[in-house]
Amino acid sequence: MTNNEQMRQRRRSGEPVRHGRQKRHHPFATIVKIATAALGVVVVSSTSVAAIAAWDVASSVKPGIHLSHVQSQTPGPIPNVGAISGGVNLLLTGTDTRTGQGGVYSSSAELAGSSGVGSNDVTILLHIAQDHKSATIVSFPRDMIIPIPACQKTTGGTYPASSAAMLNTALYRGGLSCAVTTIESLTGLQIPFAAGISFDGVTAMSDAIGGVTVCLATPVNDNYTNPPLHLAAGQQTIVGPMALSFLRSRHGVGDGSDLGRISNQQVFMSALMRKIVTGGVLSNPFQLYPLAKAATSSMVLSDTLTSPTTMVQIALALKDTGLSNMVFLQYPTVADPSNPNRVIPQTSAASVLNAALVADQPVQLSGAPGRAAVVAPAAPAAPAPAPTTTPGKASTAVPTPVPTATAPSNSVVLPQSVTGQTAAQQTCTKGN
Repeated sequence: MTNNEQMRQRRRSGEPVRHGRQKRHHPFATIVKIATAALGVVVVSSTSVAAIAAWDVASSVKPGIHLSHVQSQTPGPIPNVGAISGGVNLLLTGTDTRTGQGGVYSSSAELAGSSGVGSNDVTILLHIAQDHKSATIVSFPRDMIIPIPACQKTTGGTYPASSAAMLNTALYRGGLSCAVTTIESLTGLQIPFAAGISFDGVTAMSDAIGGVTVCLATPVNDNYTNPPLHLAAGQQTIVGPMALSFLRSRHGVGDGSDLGRISNQQVFMSALMRKIVTGGVLSNPFQLYPLAKAATSSMVLSDTLTSPTTMVQIALALKDTGLSNMVFLQYPTVADPSNPNRVIPQTSAASVLNAALVADQPVQLSGAPGRAAVVAPAAPAAPAPAPTTTPGKASTAVPTPVPTATAPSNSVVLPQSVTGQTAAQQTCTKGN
């Protein structure tokens, strides 16, 4: 039973409601007093709503994972909620573990495939510029062969460094901290924030946002996902377990590779950002905090993220970025000459990208979307406005201005080999 439910039960029974610390009149305590006096009928300011919601989110936060190279932070009192100060580097990993997922993932065959910490099948870096005017979201292929530094095992001891190993081995070698230090070594960035999400976490986040509408250029069918995917071409709103299957699908999209899966995920993520930004989620605490609560209750977070408002503050840093300045891209790779089923970094393009990230410069794509994405057909042009006429004068028509997206003047143009899209760009998934 939650605290709010307990208070309501005590009101009905006539039992006095007992509050915790009330010597300090912080926003939440003040609102509780008003709610009690008004029998739950309250009109509150957005700041008060944010304080209540932040307290509610805090109750669902799990103990944080300490990143070995980052100084721990002690959460302070609930502040007024605003965008985080300065830039952000946050690493998100998606584990393929079946442990604790239940349902179809509880069979012995599924658990034999991956259990425990699992592998980081999804590794995504979010880089928000210091001025919050641009954001770069980089997806790293799970099958990329790169050096992995020595990492402290989650069970004790040290996992030795490897000069060449698959990226998705970093998580089981040393947990979230190892995944972070691996991407730091690859890019040259310092990454103070990290989060890990499992299958049920993806489902919870999808439910919290109310589903995402994506465009499918062709039908998508994949019998290897749970549940299987059978989606018709056109606009499809996917939510819950179906969203998980869509994001995990490899056989059903593009060329059936992990690189195709990355570009399919970018179709989903760009559509998600359009919904969050144009739908006003970032300016509405009633919508923003359910997302934060879904995240904190279903994700493993670095201890730098366990403050109840930090995730919201990071989200608010994107409020005025603009969809055209949010760039989703795949870390540039080429086929591994020693193994056709693996990839290695494309050195020249990766160097350009890494330098831009370290210098906090926005990036601009010059290449096409990825293997499983195509640019959506242009919408039919709106009819021209009727000309205005005045007796004795020539007919005049007032043209409708067409908005254009302008890249920041200091943008780094990436080589054509770097694939991706902006959040403003309408793309469709191409089935396999």
